[in-house]
Amino acid sequence: MAAVSVRDVAMRAGVSVGTVSNVMNHPEKVSAEVSARVLSAIEELGFVRNDVARQLRDGRSKSIGMIVLDVRNPFFTDVARGAEDKAAEVGLSVTLGNSDENPARESAYLDLFEQQQVHGVLISPYADIDARLQRLRKRGIAAVLVDRASEDPSFSSVSVDDLAGGRLAVEHLIAEGRRRIAFVGGPMGIRQVTDRLAGARAAVAEHPGVTLEMIELEGLTVIAGRAAGVDLVARKPDARPDAVFAANDLVAMGVLQALMMQGAGVSVPGEIALIGYDDIDFASAAVVPLSSIRQPARLIGQTAIEILLEEAADPSIPARHIEFQPELVARASTTR
Repeated sequence: MAAVSVRDVAMRAGVSVGTVSNVMNHPEKVSAEVSARVLSAIEELGFVRNDVARQLRDGRSKSIGMIVLDVRNPFFTDVARGAEDKAAEVGLSVTLGNSDENPARESAYLDLFEQQQVHGVLISPYADIDARLQRLRKRGIAAVLVDRASEDPSFSSVSVDDLAGGRLAVEHLIAEGRRRIAFVGGPMGIRQVTDRLAGARAAVAEHPGVTLEMIELEGLTVIAGRAAGVDLVARKPDARPDAVFAANDLVAMGVLQALMMQGAGVSVPGEIALIGYDDIDFASAAVVPLSSIRQPARLIGQTAIEILLEEAADPSIPARHIEFQPELVARASTTR
């Protein structure tokens, strides 16, 4: 059986094809009586709107592509939720891709979104992708960077001042009397990690007698954090740091698990204070509520969509660079 077409609906309702199109896309242009006839014909015939064909004719999809570093991290899911909510207000959807900190996967998603002619792209980049974003721009696809700025200022970005965040975390630990601090995070190819470490080093440099040890990880996961915590537990007490600044809350949760496991015998915050980054929902619900540096995750996603829509509508407008300030959330893992 052949698929029901717009022309079939128009014939059944006794209207033009253009009127059927208006009922589906611009109902305010059609009288209530005519709309009722068209909708009745659609229901009787079982017409299914072919959005793919319509988008190909218009040259623009109603989907926005979004690529994040690690979809398992609740921070990125919150950013995506903020983007999704804002996009839905204007009838757009968000297709989420997880690069998993892998340049090849990141490139594959960019290829896919380019082929689909998405309305625009939001990306938290892992590799150097400025040339790819330039290519998207030439194809009429706007792109906004999320959670970091670009070396190319012509691309808009929405981020948080991670240098300030790293400084804020370590200054808090120092104010709590900590002097031997370890930074746990990685890989160092992630700009956010290097900025947080740089902020931590800047804070330490201003306080004589305070040291900062770097413990590099291969990933920002609970498992990686737990492994680092196990290594700390294995040290003699006088060789351990008295505070840990984890590059994100997932790493901090892993470190906390290792320090608190049966037989470890390391008290938090008594022997080791612990602070994370992002302030995900799980942070406040940990066995020892976790201090963290809060980022406005949903606001980042919402703001990125707002900028993307403006640039999609008018590619000539100047790029915007929004940088939110982080906030210290002190809980039991750092305060005695």
